[in-house]
Amino acid sequence: MGRKGRISGLCVSLVSAVCLTLGLSGCGASYDTTSPRSAREHAASDADGSTPAASKPDVLKGGDGANDANGSVDCAVAKCVALTFDAGPSGNTPRLLKILEREKAHATFFMLGRKHIDRHPDLVRRIADEGHELANHTWSHKILTKTDSDEVRTEITRVQTAVKKLTGRTPLLMRPPQGRTDERVSKICRELGVAQVLWSVTAKDYQTNDSALIEKRVLDQTKRDGIILLHDIYPGTVPAVPGILAKLKKEGYTVVTVSQLMAPAVPEPGKVYRP
Repeated sequence: MGRKGRISGLCVSLVSAVCLTLGLSGCGASYDTTSPRSAREHAASDADGSTPAASKPDVLKGGDGANDANGSVDCAVAKCVALTFDAGPSGNTPRLLKILEREKAHATFFMLGRKHIDRHPDLVRRIADEGHELANHTWSHKILTKTDSDEVRTEITRVQTAVKKLTGRTPLLMRPPQGRTDERVSKICRELGVAQVLWSVTAKDYQTNDSALIEKRVLDQTKRDGIILLHDIYPGTVPAVPGILAKLKKEGYTVVTVSQLMAPAVPEPGKVYRP
């Protein structure tokens, strides 16, 4: 192989490595993203610089005094990070909910429809009743960028309908499977009234059941205003949560839902939010 061939091959390898490292939406996808922090700051600026606390349930206190007596949190002051769980509910979710209740932490649950919402309706209600944020992860985890538009609509609306029927609430947030989205998917989300949420921290808990490793990966990647991605369907994940919450609290973090992280901004349908 000549020098040009070697250079070309190296470039392809580097691009592939970047795609694998990112793990988001694939290469070649073109779309704009907005960070929760910038959305929050823009909304506060529009409100003459005032940043009212999010009107949400109690959250894990991070030690910086940013929580008021009602448990609301101002992430412009607090060192916040959003905790999210994908692909449930499952048989592991009750244990997770007990942990979150004990630690006074709330999370955003991006729930799957088939074999999850339809099999665990009582858990969907419990997630809502205990003050967590209900969100959409599609009905059957199809890659939306590879799915025709009518089916994309069905994948999203079936979850919206099921959650509304069970809880009376319609999710405002949707996480596209594997984080893969594009302008077409964003347009459909705008039509359906859901914002898209990606992440900044992944433990890749789908690759390991080692709870200590999951905990380490989360803590190594977490930064202020980040979004943590975990799955409550894998056996190693829930046992890692107590350690994650304890260490985040020790480091001064306040654990919040995605909507709390963005407040006073309101998730805008069709937009893609990523720290």
